[in-house]
Amino acid sequence: MSAESPFVSDVPAADALAVWREARAAAGCPARVEAVRVPVGAAVGRVTAEPVWASRSSPAFDSAAMDGIAVRAADTVGAAETSPVLLAAGDFEVVDTGDPLPDGYDAVVMREHVHHTAEDRAELRAAVPPYQHVRSIGEDISAGELLLPEGHRLRPVDVAACAAAGAAELGVRRAPRVVIVPTGDEIRPIGADLAPGDILDTNSMMLAAQAREAGCETRVTEIVPDDPEAITAVLREATRDADLVLLIAGSSAGRDDYTARVVAAAGVVAVHGVAVRPGHPVVLGAVAATPVIGVPGYPVSAALTFDIFAAPLLAELEGAAPRERPSAIARLARKLPSTIGMDDWVRVRLGRVHDQLVATPLPRGAGVLTSLVRADGLLVVPSGVEGHHAGEQVRVELLRGLSEIGRTIVAIGSHDLVLDLAASALRAVDPLITLASSNVGSLGGLVALRDGLCHIAGSHLLDPSTGEYTLPYVDKLLGPAADVAVVRLVHRDQGLIVAPGNPLGLTGVKDLTRPDLRYVNRQRGAGTRALLDHELARLGIDASAVPGYSREEHTHLAVAAAVAAGRADAGMGILAAARAFGLDFIPVAQEPYDLVLRNSELSEELLAPLWTLLERPDFRASVEALGGYSCAETGRRVR
Repeated sequence: MSAESPFVSDVPAADALAVWREARAAAGCPARVEAVRVPVGAAVGRVTAEPVWASRSSPAFDSAAMDGIAVRAADTVGAAETSPVLLAAGDFEVVDTGDPLPDGYDAVVMREHVHHTAEDRAELRAAVPPYQHVRSIGEDISAGELLLPEGHRLRPVDVAACAAAGAAELGVRRAPRVVIVPTGDEIRPIGADLAPGDILDTNSMMLAAQAREAGCETRVTEIVPDDPEAITAVLREATRDADLVLLIAGSSAGRDDYTARVVAAAGVVAVHGVAVRPGHPVVLGAVAATPVIGVPGYPVSAALTFDIFAAPLLAELEGAAPRERPSAIARLARKLPSTIGMDDWVRVRLGRVHDQLVATPLPRGAGVLTSLVRADGLLVVPSGVEGHHAGEQVRVELLRGLSEIGRTIVAIGSHDLVLDLAASALRAVDPLITLASSNVGSLGGLVALRDGLCHIAGSHLLDPSTGEYTLPYVDKLLGPAADVAVVRLVHRDQGLIVAPGNPLGLTGVKDLTRPDLRYVNRQRGAGTRALLDHELARLGIDASAVPGYSREEHTHLAVAAAVAAGRADAGMGILAAARAFGLDFIPVAQEPYDLVLRNSELSEELLAPLWTLLERPDFRASVEALGGYSCAETGRRVR
């Protein structure tokens, strides 16, 4: 590869791993890390470098398996309730669990089945077979047997068994050493004061933690500026004591993206550009007989790059099988488009609805780290698939246990900060309870409820013809005879979110047609958008007259963020979102926000903590403290 070449090609992930393995071998990269001997108690998490053979049996002698008396089974023949057998003092011996079985005896009678007479004789009312309640020599481990093979990652139970089999030390692969090199003029250490354009070096911390979780020793270098010579020098130094170097950022084809040319100049680039999303611009190569990965700078790309490329290599270096997460089949809560030609790694929330696992896709941007924070699973859409339809069955790699997922309340619909507050409050009450909200708009939530893809749908849809909220849409989508309950969550203030001081002097919706204004809207199906459309119609304003009407965001906070960043002058949203960003607010309406659910779910154990929470005065006070909320009707059954 030329030192100036930006991308080689979009190589499928499996092919990229194979090509990289060949390039590592050609560059002289070791196939395994060295074997070392460590005390058996310090070997947990390491991988055996040789078979473990038992040098002693366990137990090493016949031993009592119960507290009681040791007897000769032949002496108990004929014992029964009506004809007990009496053993003289010299014909039995008292033993405790684990004691060696005394010579001449071949069975143990449990203490509670023995009656001792005044003459110190033992009365037995049942015969016992030979070796009853006796652990025979080698019952667990026999001397000379293979206990563990080479390539086994040691668990606590494994090292206990090894010690019982006579091992004081074990031959294991040493921990692989991973060196992480952050680069970029704009990157700053954690805790630094940030100027506009600065970015905290969270990727190094995350990757180091991932490497430690994989059983590696880690080191993070100082942040290296965007200077090819400086990056090359640090890279060469890092390869001296590393089994893998992760070079962060600069892997794309931008003005200051030097990773590919630096690796190519110092060693070899096997692949630049893999057909995965996120993580597309990853660089795979080797320098000085050390594997190197050029990790994309976006945090989700960085995290998944470690999972897809670093983790299998590290397992290979230890001679172990890659660690695999369990998977499960789930129904997709909404349509999921995907780009042909790329393996698409989609983060999803999971919950169990009507005995079926439901997967709701999270935001897919490579920079949306919170999508991994909130993810319960990973769904891989293969490169040859254009996506999946709502309700389709998909296989999901689990990031949380199924028992935890079973305690998840799945809420789909309109975004509201009260649901976020409730999620935190519920978790404080019971760490096993999760309230997972997915923001697809009120209409999308009601459709999801209709299709059995959620427990509750958040809605505040205004019907212009009746002036009613939510109920007309419930009747339209689920039918007037549907067995549906509607519970009032809050009333909230909706209005125009504008910059501090309202620099454009906006007074209401009628001003949104001004040519100097940039509006940011909510997505189709959102109740906030329906409210705007109602107000525009009432004023006789065509939506096309609002500059920016077609520009969409999916949450109130996203609208506020756009205004706070100066990307928009106004957007419709709730007062609490404006306050969160220190923005001004022009009231338009106070509206109800309701939770819609099947009547059968009202009495379900899963939702009981939510109804209890809505009744708590401290929770209602915390809601109203957000600003623009009223809890006067919170918890009221509207239908």
